Amino acid sequence: MSLIIDESAIARIKELRQAKGAEDLKLRVRVDGGGCSGFQYKLDLTSEQNENDVVFEDSVITDEISMPFLDGATVKFESGLIGSDFKIDNPNAVAGCGCGTSFSI
Repeated sequence: MSLIIDESAIARIKELRQAKGAEDLKLRVRVDGGGCSGFQYKLDLTSEQNENDVVFEDSVITDEISMPFLDGATVKFESGLIGSDFKIDNPNAVAGCGCGTSFSI
């Protein structure tokens, strides 16, 4: 199973590490049940890493339970006029909602 980490996400995480003075800071990506489409992404910045976490590009971590839902997905960082945020482009999602954090498989 794989999770693709776009250069934009890696660059943003490096910026956040420098700004917060935390070289071990990573983006945690989880998939939880709920949201308006069945599943929802949970994104957090953390320096904590669990024993069973899977690490990608030394920048993004996820858990073994979320990994099947994220297989083949791309994590990227997008900046726009309205705001900036980490985004997940997930080929496994067959439907999503307008907020971009909820999806169904």
